[in-house]
Amino acid sequence: MDPAPGIGTAVHHPVPAAPPLRVIGGAVPVLLGVDHLRAWEQRAVVTTYSCATNGPRRMHCVGPLLYDVLGSHVFAAHATRKARAHHLVTVVGRDGHLAVLSWAEIDPDFTGAPALLATAVDHHPLDALGPQLVVPADACGARHISAITELRVTAAAVGPG
Repeated sequence: MDPAPGIGTAVHHPVPAAPPLRVIGGAVPVLLGVDHLRAWEQRAVVTTYSCATNGPRRMHCVGPLLYDVLGSHVFAAHATRKARAHHLVTVVGRDGHLAVLSWAEIDPDFTGAPALLATAVDHHPLDALGPQLVVPADACGARHISAITELRVTAAAVGPG
């Protein structure tokens, strides 16, 4: 006799994908899902950071460089270093948590920090949750943004002095 459905058999239900993230700052806003982010070269990093609520954390993350994803959508190939240097990248998570990086921080013509848009963490794909910002050089996890909904690149504004 066959077991009742769900008893002794594996039942797989498709996991819905997270809403795509919006990339704002280029000529036209772009929507990218985790599946789109896998089209870029995937980098692997192991990062250790201190979390204020959970203590030390160690994660194995895979994903494209933030610079690679944004560079292809935001700046024209002829944009000079000087033109790029005064831009800021705001990363927003579904829970409203956000972080700001300078463009020069992630651009290899300047600091070239390997900030990732993780598509998998600890070998678990992030399709259902959305990509995660990972800044391996950070000792604190405050800029590790989960479930990213928006990447916004803006020029830094200088007010009257």
